[in-house]
Formats: sequence, structure tokens, C-alpha cells
Amino acid sequence: MSHTTTDEPARRASGATVPVLAFAGIVVAVMQTLLVPVIKDLPRLLDTSPSNATWVLTSTLLSGAVATPIMGRLGDLFGKRRMLIASLSVMVVGALLSALTDALVPMIVGRTLQGFAMGAIPLGIGLMRDMLPRERLGSAMALMSSSIGVGGGLALPAAALVAQHTDWHALYYGAAGLGVLSIALTLLVVPESPLRAKGSFDLPGALGLSAGLILFLLPISKGSDWGWSSPTTLGLFGAAVVVLLLWGLMELRVAAPLVDLRTTARREVLLTNLASIMVGVSFFVISLVLPQLLQLPSETGYGLGQSMVVAGLCVAPLGLTMMFTAPVYARLSARYGPRTTLIIGLVIIGVGYAGGLGLMSAAWQTVVTSVLIGAGIGLAYSSLPALIIGAVPASETGAANGLNTLMRSIGTSVSSAVIGMVLANTSNDVGGVAVPTLHGFRVSFLIAAAAVAVGLVLAFFLPRRSPSAVSQLRASSEEDANLARAEQALAGTGQPPHGFRGRVLAADGVPVPRAKVTLIDRHGRQAGATLSDADGSYALAVPARGPYVLAARAAGHAPLAHAATHDGDRPVDLDLSLPGETVPA
Repeated sequence: MSHTTTDEPARRASGATVPVLAFAGIVVAVMQTLLVPVIKDLPRLLDTSPSNATWVLTSTLLSGAVATPIMGRLGDLFGKRRMLIASLSVMVVGALLSALTDALVPMIVGRTLQGFAMGAIPLGIGLMRDMLPRERLGSAMALMSSSIGVGGGLALPAAALVAQHTDWHALYYGAAGLGVLSIALTLLVVPESPLRAKGSFDLPGALGLSAGLILFLLPISKGSDWGWSSPTTLGLFGAAVVVLLLWGLMELRVAAPLVDLRTTARREVLLTNLASIMVGVSFFVISLVLPQLLQLPSETGYGLGQSMVVAGLCVAPLGLTMMFTAPVYARLSARYGPRTTLIIGLVIIGVGYAGGLGLMSAAWQTVVTSVLIGAGIGLAYSSLPALIIGAVPASETGAANGLNTLMRSIGTSVSSAVIGMVLANTSNDVGGVAVPTLHGFRVSFLIAAAAVAVGLVLAFFLPRRSPSAVSQLRASSEEDANLARAEQALAGTGQPPHGFRGRVLAADGVPVPRAKVTLIDRHGRQAGATLSDADGSYALAVPARGPYVLAARAAGHAPLAHAATHDGDRPVDLDLSLPGETVPA
């Protein structure tokens, strides 16, 4: 078995748990887009060169990429709520440090600390997976997954307003205040997950992954400054390949790796992560293009001449639409499954970018484009955690979603580098200033559409699941906790073991993960229920000795009911075959 519980009883999630966790995700997203309105002024504000000023943004990207999978694994091991609070606390410290300085180096240190908050997204999804009943889980995960876009969309006009009318340091004070509020709400409302992964933290794996990610993302972020064919850029890319390959070989030999590469290599997990990169690429293109188009002077012949605040307001519907698609996603996914919902979302994004090629001549047209693309991205982002959760054991939820969030970040990083290069190479020189052209904007939209097309191909190769299977994959975390408690009861706390244990198998002997096993007593009442683990294992503690019926069911298999008796002397080993006979374990 791959998970266990804490010694403390779990509190039930209240109705405020989901909004509080989603608010934490929005706060993290605000931190990521905080400086967008003042990017062009950073060299002057920090009294440094433009190339040095870009480290203020690059440092947050790198630390966020490193922290996301690491915090997810730490959450699986030591408590997701605990690590969520730790992530937000580091962010608050970083925001205050940035608020108190005008010097480049302290600003970079502060921004690096702020990047650690990116781990809050997978941790929040993991907490929802561990605590919420199945009927609430779909829309809750959709909202949490979309919070990164919601916060980004809402932060743009708010940050622009602050930057225009107050000292720019107020942006950081406001972010720190939001972080403190999020920590307080989490402490008051969010219970800790009872689930824990077994094993220890893989420090060598964390260091190896961190080195590989930095070596890979650094040239992506700085390639336009260094030159894409420069020895530095190519050397870092080559070093990244070597380090990540060596890291992968090491992880395959570790008993409790930071990232379970065998699980990651499963078709559903691998294709979902690759599709996440494509969604990340498409999401960031509109965030880069529309604000520039809106703020360019109308004298260019295509610029819309809007202020920084108005430009932010025109792009804000991108995030708002993502937020409002969460309940829509829940209904679509419950009926058709997250795979189909991902495909629908990608199609809508593609239509949005195709239509956006001709909707660039008025501010209202950019709003239409933002709404359409926001709806598609909201559906796509909402589908990703459900696909991941359905393919990994409950004890690996934090790490697996951390890796998926990292894939999205890689997508946005690649998008930023590629679109930045396209806009630079297609710009016109006006009085010594490079001005993006309408042709460059349209090429950027075409690149986004191409990324969507690749994502669609990947999504079509994802395995199909029936609606009943989807419902089962979203089973309540209380059932997972029941499995873990039964393991403890059967495995030994010094007390005589009582219960049934074994594996749920298909007719051909293949293990059936997440099959529902229900224990029914002699009076026809449910005495316990659980889901089989990744290797088909199940364990059910019994309240008393006597006759019972074990009912097992799984999507794609005929149900099974088997009578068995527990005499109280030892655990009863019983394998359940679907469909077929029950055989001794």
C-alpha cells in the first residue's frame, strides 16, 4: 500500500473550504502578474540596465518551477495544508522584502521567495481530492485549477490602477496583505488532510530536478538577450538534457522518488502533461498580445490607443470567464468525462484565436476574444487535474499535480520566449524604438492556434472513460481514508487484526485499481466501504466477527457479491475477481 493516515482525526471540510483554497490560488496568480504594468519602467525604477532588470521576472519563474513539484511531494509526506501555509508565508516574506527596497539584488531575492507560492495550486487541488465528497470535487478542482488564470486576469487592471496613481511599492504591500489574509483564512477554515505518503523526502532528486529545470528554463527566459545560437544558450540547453537524463536514471532507482517516473510515463499522465504545455502556451499568448495592441497609439494605424487601466479591464474578462466556467465544467465532465471536456475547451480556444485574427480593430473586439478564449482555457485547465487524479494513487496527488502545474509553467515560459522573439523580429523601428506590428500579433495568434492543434491531437489519444468510471475516479476522499484506516487496523498497531484484505482482479488476473468494495453485515447494512489501491489491493476492517457480504464493482466489469465469514482470530485474505469467482489470496 502506498499511503497511510495521521494519528489525528480529520476534520470535515466546510462549505468555505473551496472558496478559501481558490482564494489562495488567486493570490498566487496575482503575485505572478503583479509587475506586468511596470515592466517597461523597471530599469529606471531599479537604476539598472534592461537586461539586469529582467532577472526580477526570471527569478520568480525559476523558483516557482523548482518549488512546485517539491512542495507537492512535501505535502504528500508531511501534510498539504501545512505546506500550503509554508508556501504562502515565504511569499509574504518575499513581498515585504521587495516592498522595502529599490535595489536590484534585494528585489531579485524577494521575487525569488515569492515564486515559492506557486506550490499552492497543486497543494490546494490535493486537499480537495483528499477531503471533498464526489459531488463537489469536480467543480472545486475546476475552480482551483483555473484560479491561476482568474488571478492573473483580475490583477492586471488592479495593478495598473495602483501603478498609475501610487508608488509602485504599494503593489507589494498589497500582495503581502493578500497573502496574510489567505494564511489566516486557511488556518481558520481548511482542515489538514488525513492522508500521508510513505517514505522519506528525496533530497538528491529535488536537487537534481532543480538543477535541470534551472538549466532548461534559464536559456528560455534569457535566450533573446544572449542570442538563441550563442554558446551560453546552447551550452545551458545541452547541460539541461544531461542533468535531467541523469536525474531520471537516479529517480528510477530510488524507493521513494520525488517524482514517480513510472507513473508519469503512463499514457494518461504523460499525454495530459504534454497537453498541459500546449494549453500553457495558448494561455500566455493572449496575455502578451492584447495589452500591447490596446496600448499602442492609434497613429500606428492599428494600435487602439487605450490607457494601461483600460487595457487591463479589456483583458480582465479572460480571468473572469475562466472562473465562471468551473460549474459548467463540472456538468460537462460528469456527463462526458474530463477527456471530452478538455477537447471541447481546446476547440473553443482554437476558435477564439482564429476569430481573433480578424478582431483587432476595436477595444470591444478584444473583449470578445478574451471571453471566448477564457472560456476555452477555463474548461481545459479544469480538466487537467481530474485526468491526473484519475491516473495516480491518492498518496501521490500532490506530487503529480505539482508536476502538471510545472508543465503549464513550462508552456507559459516557452510561449513568452517564442512570442517575444516573434514580436521583436517583426517589429518596426520608430525613432529608435521597436514597435510591434499587426503582422507580428497575427503570427502570434497563429502560433497559439498551432499549439492548440497539437494539444487536440494529444487529447484524442487519451484513453476513453465511461461516465461511471469518471464518477468512480472522483470518489470521495473519505473512502481513501477508510482504506488507509483499514490498513492500519489490519497491519498492526499491536492489536489483534480484524477484517478482510486482498486484491481486486479482472478475469485475466490483471489488478483493478479504484474498484469500489463494500462490506455488508448480516442485517443488510453497510459496515464499511473502500476503493482498491493502484495495485488492486483493498482492506476493510470489520466491527465484529460474523458473516458478511463483500460487494465489488468497477467500470467495465460485472459486479461481484461474495459471502464470507470473519471469526476474529486473524485477517481474512480474499482476492475478488471481476467477473468470476472469489479465490483465496
